[in-house]
Amino acid sequence: MALSAEHDALAELPVWRHLVAMVYDLFLIVPLLMLTSAALLAVHGPVETAATRSVPAWQQWLLGYAALIGFYGVFWRQKGQTLGMQAWRVKLVSRVGLAPISWQQATIRVISASIPLILALIPYVFFDIRSAGIVLYVTSGIIASSGFLWRWTNTERLYFHDYVSQSHLRLTPPRNKGMRKP
Repeated sequence: MALSAEHDALAELPVWRHLVAMVYDLFLIVPLLMLTSAALLAVHGPVETAATRSVPAWQQWLLGYAALIGFYGVFWRQKGQTLGMQAWRVKLVSRVGLAPISWQQATIRVISASIPLILALIPYVFFDIRSAGIVLYVTSGIIASSGFLWRWTNTERLYFHDYVSQSHLRLTPPRNKGMRKP
C-alpha cells in the first residue's frame, strides 16, 4: 500500500520506544479506568465483602472499552499522539492517505490490540492461578504478546492491530529547540 510523502518522511519506529510510550500512557489510563469503576460503583452501590460483586462484569468491560476508545480516539484524531507518544516521538498515522485516524480505526485498533491479552486470560477462568504450572504461564505470555510478535512475521513490520486498523506507528523527527538570544 503506497504511503504519502509526509508519512514516508517519518522513520520506522523501534519497538522499545513504543513500549516505553505505552508505559507512560498507563499513568493516564489506570486512573481513567479507576474513575469508570468508581462511577459504576456509585450507580450500583457498595457491598459488604469483596467476595460479592456489585457491578456486573459486562458493564465494567463495556465502560472500560468505551473509556479506552474515547481516550485513544480523542488523542489519535487530534495529533496522532497520546501524551506518552508525544514524549517519545511516536505518531500513529493512517495507511489510507493523509486523513487523520478515524473513530472506526481507533475502535478497531483498541479492540484488536486487547484480543490477545483477553485470550491469554481465559485459561485462568478454569485453572487456579496459584496452582497453574509454568507451561500455562509461558503459554499465556506468548498468547498475550502475539499481537506484538506479529511484527516479525511480515515484511512491513506491522503489529496485528496496525494491520487490522489500517494504521501504523512512526517515529517523528526531533523538535528544534532553537537557540535563545540574550
